[in-house]
Amino acid sequence: MRKNIKLTALTAGSAALALGLTACGTSSDPSSAKADGGKADATKALVIAASPSPHADILNFVKDKLAAKEGLTLEVKEFTDYVLPNTATQQGQVDANFFQHKPYLDDFNKKNGTTIVPVTDVHLEPLGLYSKKVKALSEIKPGQTVAVPNDTTNGGRALQLLAANNLITLKEGVGTSAKLSDITDKKGLEFKELEAATVPRALNDVDAAVINGNYAIEADLAPAKDALILEKAEGNPYANFLAVKDGNQNDPRVQKLAKLLNSDEVKKFIEEKYQGSVLPAFGPVAS
Repeated sequence: MRKNIKLTALTAGSAALALGLTACGTSSDPSSAKADGGKADATKALVIAASPSPHADILNFVKDKLAAKEGLTLEVKEFTDYVLPNTATQQGQVDANFFQHKPYLDDFNKKNGTTIVPVTDVHLEPLGLYSKKVKALSEIKPGQTVAVPNDTTNGGRALQLLAANNLITLKEGVGTSAKLSDITDKKGLEFKELEAATVPRALNDVDAAVINGNYAIEADLAPAKDALILEKAEGNPYANFLAVKDGNQNDPRVQKLAKLLNSDEVKKFIEEKYQGSVLPAFGPVAS
């Protein structure tokens, strides 16, 4: 059983967030992480919001195997949505988060007036198309239904994956902000938009679904072998990173964690545990 705490988002309201985190009894005082050049109390636990897998798995590896030698105490709080981790970080309920990529964060900051910033890239989770009803891409036919994430960036990313594999045609130049209305030729397919975390549960109800890598892993799918099609890693802008509220980048605890997340030990852990379903987003550590 995990020792870290799992929070399921029932609402994005700040009242529910405050109640949920208070109930968890965090041992860290996030208000100590001052935006004044990193003068937070380095002896306090660094509280991090994370998606369960692979993010929390990677953090727990660092917590159990690497943190002590750096004098770092970590507390990992699991969230099962893509809203509350940023809200909690902005409000100071947690010190940092690890669950998202830059296009998503840019869109979130713009829409919510938040000031979350990346600290360091850690890994890439290739987006994939999955099905329980067909065994090959060639079996996707007109009249079938495909589920896609409904948030702006992952929805656009999903449509680009489908377009790159000739399942649909998109307006020229729409990029990763593509919407269903930007499809110029659906090639007979129907689409169902769902919140990203719920897409895996729809696999029995649709013919195929585009699923984020972390949610695929949580659903016991192996992206490297189970996906009908999978994003390419080369030149991919969707690396997931450690993030904080702007001004807290120099918190010494954050800097220690960033160093550990980019260590050779973490690189080896990712490569061995995920076998290509999750890819390190940083190179070899300089000796």
